Amino acid sequence: MTTSGRGRGDRGMFERVKTAKRRKTSSTRWLQRQLNDPYVRRSKIDGYRSRAAYKLIEIDDKHGLLKVGQRIVDLGAAPGGWCQVAAARTGSDDGDPRIVGIDYLEMEPLPGVTLLLKDFLDDDAPDALMAALGGNAPDVVMSDMAAPTTGHRQTDHLRTAHLFEVAAEFARETLAPGGAFLSKVFRGGAESEALAQLKREYTSVHHVKPPASRKESPELYVLAKGFRGR
Repeated sequence: MTTSGRGRGDRGMFERVKTAKRRKTSSTRWLQRQLNDPYVRRSKIDGYRSRAAYKLIEIDDKHGLLKVGQRIVDLGAAPGGWCQVAAARTGSDDGDPRIVGIDYLEMEPLPGVTLLLKDFLDDDAPDALMAALGGNAPDVVMSDMAAPTTGHRQTDHLRTAHLFEVAAEFARETLAPGGAFLSKVFRGGAESEALAQLKREYTSVHHVKPPASRKESPELYVLAKGFRGR
């Protein structure tokens, strides 16, 4: 069944998914949302591995984050959409790969990207990332990491806030002077202390919510530019 729909790229159609016997109602809602998400459709057409690629594209278009020749670390990179965008916009290629992505989920290879199959929370992960960059300091550290949801909103927020804090610490220890840090956070305030520290370490810090981030989602992104150096 189709009815009129709205949204960029939806072609005026809306696909309704019937609830199967063994499918939970929540799963049916998720599948219906995916099938009717214009960014999901565009990602398939444009060859991106996820709709999240458009979040980085929109942030970069507005804030000029990515530049040719930069070295970039992508934390929690699976399935690889942000790495794809970063490689294309910085000119990274297999002859001189400057993008490094890390995740405990397996990913298919990407041109111009070094992918590490490892949990970023492992003690040896920072050293592995720096080794993959040839010991060179990254110009951008970015993270779209979010903890697996438990269904309890405050718990989910705190767990994602922790990931934000450890990503910020990695950026603090590794970024080149003048570098930038981009990370997902959830609304809720638990990251306020970390934000205050970022404002001491970078020349500009602010929240952004790109159009590709669903309006109902509590996610925001912190963009910190102009790292002052350690």
